[in-house]
Amino acid sequence: MSNKNYLSIYAKSFNWAGFFLPKKTYRKCSSLYDFCRTVDNIADDQNELAIKKKNLSIFKNDFINKNFDNLIIKNMWDLMINHEISIKIIEDLFAGVESDLNEKVQLNNKKDLLIYSYRVAGTVGLMMAKILNVKDKDSMKAAINLGIAMQLTNIARDVVEDSKNNRFYIKHDFQVISNTLTLADLFYKSSFTSIKKIPSNFRFAILVARRVYRKIGDEILKTDNIEDYNKAGKIYVNNFGKVYQTFLSLIDLIKLLLTKEKSHYMSDEHLLINEEIDLNERI
Repeated sequence: MSNKNYLSIYAKSFNWAGFFLPKKTYRKCSSLYDFCRTVDNIADDQNELAIKKKNLSIFKNDFINKNFDNLIIKNMWDLMINHEISIKIIEDLFAGVESDLNEKVQLNNKKDLLIYSYRVAGTVGLMMAKILNVKDKDSMKAAINLGIAMQLTNIARDVVEDSKNNRFYIKHDFQVISNTLTLADLFYKSSFTSIKKIPSNFRFAILVARRVYRKIGDEILKTDNIEDYNKAGKIYVNNFGKVYQTFLSLIDLIKLLLTKEKSHYMSDEHLLINEEIDLNERI
């Protein structure tokens, strides 16, 4: 899967939510998306595995060596410089996509699942937070959590499709799928309070993106059993659903202003990730 499916559904959700962002900020977010999409397209095209590995290596080297003839690379470096985005975050993203370039991909435990989800999506959440001028470290951890939540949702949605590509992120079992969405929901919840520390003109867009993406999980659970899940195909939120989730996001915005709850950052899960990746170095 790498993060292709994540990015495609993320793009639809974010384009909807992006309507509520200032145009200049939306353009910056689009530059980030273009970079992530380019990395993913190289790794997920129809070429043989060896060719995909070679092409990704070439693009990665062009990025590291600042080949600004490539406008996508130039725009990404501009974002990194202007918003203090560590190159370690980009390296994490590359590592996540590279891990999908194997004959068979199999994640064996919760730690593997969390690290993979951080690499292909938590990184995007963290970079988004930096582009939105988030300075609070706990809020940046919450941005990682939102990215992980979205990726877990995506993994739960695409078990059938991924297995056809010999990629087994979780078991093809409805209870496991449901448990994955329960974990995703904890990550969604952990991200909420810290949105209060995002600059005010960006908050609503993030609440909308969070709501719309989270709703996908609700739609998955409605299938209720593995047979109906298998028949459901690609599950998404239609435009009416997006409008309704946008309305609910207005309520979230009011709730956010009134809440005095302390944030919860999934510390146990972060400890698992930190066994391999020092998140504090990225933040």
